[in-house]
Amino acid sequence: MFDHVKKTIDWQGVPLTLESGLMARQADGAVLVTMGETKVLATAVGERKINTDLDYFPLTVHYMERSYAAGKIPGGFFKREGRPTEKEILVSRLVDRPIRPLFNALYRCETQVLCTVLAHDSHYDADVAAMIGASAALAVSDLPFLGPIGAARVGYINHELVLNPTLKQVKESQLDLVMACTDEGVLMVESEADELDESTMLDAVMFGQTHCAPVIQLINELVQQCGKNKRKMAPHPTWHNELRQRITDASEDKVGMVYQLADKKTRVDAVNRLREEVVSGALTEGASSEEKSAASSLFHDVEKRVVRNAVLQTKRRIDGRGLSDIRAIACEVGVLPLSHGSALFTRGETQALVIATLGTGQSEQIIDDLAGEYREPFMLHYNFPPFSTNEVKRMGGVSRREVGHGKLAWRAMRSVLPARDQFPYSLRLVSEILESNGSSSMATVCGSTLALMDGGIPLKRPVAGIAMGLIKRDQDFVVLSDILGDEDHLGDMDFKVAGSEHGITALQMDIKITSITREIMEVALRQAREGRLHILAEMMKALPAARESLSASAPRIETLTIAKEKIREVIGVGGKVIREICEVSGAKVEVEDDGTVRIAATDSEAIAKAKEMVQNITAVPEVGKIYQGTVVRCVDFGAFVNFLGGKDGLVHISELAHGRVDRTTDVVNEGDKVTVRVLEIDDRGRVRLTMRRLEGDLPAPSSRGGGRGGPPPRRKRGFF
Repeated sequence: MFDHVKKTIDWQGVPLTLESGLMARQADGAVLVTMGETKVLATAVGERKINTDLDYFPLTVHYMERSYAAGKIPGGFFKREGRPTEKEILVSRLVDRPIRPLFNALYRCETQVLCTVLAHDSHYDADVAAMIGASAALAVSDLPFLGPIGAARVGYINHELVLNPTLKQVKESQLDLVMACTDEGVLMVESEADELDESTMLDAVMFGQTHCAPVIQLINELVQQCGKNKRKMAPHPTWHNELRQRITDASEDKVGMVYQLADKKTRVDAVNRLREEVVSGALTEGASSEEKSAASSLFHDVEKRVVRNAVLQTKRRIDGRGLSDIRAIACEVGVLPLSHGSALFTRGETQALVIATLGTGQSEQIIDDLAGEYREPFMLHYNFPPFSTNEVKRMGGVSRREVGHGKLAWRAMRSVLPARDQFPYSLRLVSEILESNGSSSMATVCGSTLALMDGGIPLKRPVAGIAMGLIKRDQDFVVLSDILGDEDHLGDMDFKVAGSEHGITALQMDIKITSITREIMEVALRQAREGRLHILAEMMKALPAARESLSASAPRIETLTIAKEKIREVIGVGGKVIREICEVSGAKVEVEDDGTVRIAATDSEAIAKAKEMVQNITAVPEVGKIYQGTVVRCVDFGAFVNFLGGKDGLVHISELAHGRVDRTTDVVNEGDKVTVRVLEIDDRGRVRLTMRRLEGDLPAPSSRGGGRGGPPPRRKRGFF
């Protein structure tokens, strides 16, 4: 018999409900979270058997959006959800990052956390509900989870911090910040901002932490009623302490020496040789796979302790730098002359080649989200090939890490892009990481700025990024600027800050300890600003401002506006007219619902031709004005002439030439190019033309015809 337990609070005007015992009752932990009317089912299951061969915690997290949650049927042939979308990957990472460091260090069982969106009310994003649900499911389970955590979204609207803004409010907000924390302090931050200052960002984080407290309390109340007893973790076997001592004695002094090697490849090779030597020497003959795995893990513990103690005591880094020193920076632009914009950004042993490509509206990404379909004109893709770290790995699809790093750089750049009405292009940036030794995502931000400026894109301001690290022991701590890969691996924090000289555009923080304090965040933000401004100054030496014009190979876009009632004429039945314009001119033509027409081509003549064709179709004929046209049909009483693209008018036989004309074909034939003048437009829009009266004044409008070009001729059968 399962007890159904339900807990609800009013979370600053938003009803938040946690339920356990209603669904997925065979999971180790399952909680249904309802936020507003959005519902997420979070489950947690851990294998009972410990995998002793692993020296890491095998946790997988999947966030899944179901189309039925928004009353939709999936598109495509199969009509079912397929591979994870970018949104699902990003939220999976968002859930994973704060819970991973909160498991017992001895726990090595395969563990899976699944968050399934069952209902989406189009008001609140489901990511915060998924984070709360994962925390609650783990808390009520028997898994050795040291939580719970709380999560919240924070916005900044009209100079006020807003808790859990709606999707509509987020579009108006200068800040979109999602965070997680324990009852001790902050664990994780992910944010996009519109150049906010460090003080406002810190206030936003602290504001979110304050409002996470009721959520943590709610989860604890749920645990009190239906939580399971946590699994007992078996202590280390007797041989473990002996092995630890042998490895420590054999490696402690030598580890300190090899970590004085500044060059990454030299240092890595030396560490690997030392590890192999120490581990093989410490293991007895016939050692089990568990002992071998433990030996490697114990050597890593020595590495971590020695390196961290050295930094805390000497205030010097692995590569000899001071705590706030930035590595040498080199910037080149225009490295790929055939691309629309390119830059090579190198900082120490981290290098990013970033390429900018401009496109038209047809190149925009169409995203089908639970909240509705929309188009995204700005894309940033990050590639991390194995050669960048001197490794050989299987090449497959895009990794979660690549998606996450690309999205972080995308957030950093988006707020400084020119407004759509001023720069009507779609943009794609691709970052190829050629070397990696710390913060390739922030190198991507720096390279993106330079590539866009090289392409002539008028950014509001250049943006740079820097990654900060932390080493903390009891109350003693140091913050490291521009961290190396080893400092990230052996340290306690990865704190990435991107922004312009005016303020922060993106912030991401992950820690490996249970929390950090406001004081640490203040130091990190202050040090990050100093480093960011230094990097910006180095970047501006390569290219101080965006180029005055776009690349010669980039498309040119000209925009004009037509009346909404003319849209149908420009597009034509089944798109026939617009296709003809594109084929004849060689340009791409896009028409939006508000009457905006964008014409794009690399050739200015093609743009001019397409523009002329569109204007001819949408132009209104004027009485007395002269036009060029084509004879499309000859009849007994005259010739019909097509002019202004889609307009037809009649040249009566009496208006074909001076003097008497017996047959229309004596003067014109179908296909002839002719010059005509508008005589009259009647009240039904029918147009009378002349070929003989191209000069001089026209007769006054007829009182009978209601037109503006003179009296109509005597009607004959078949006229008009």
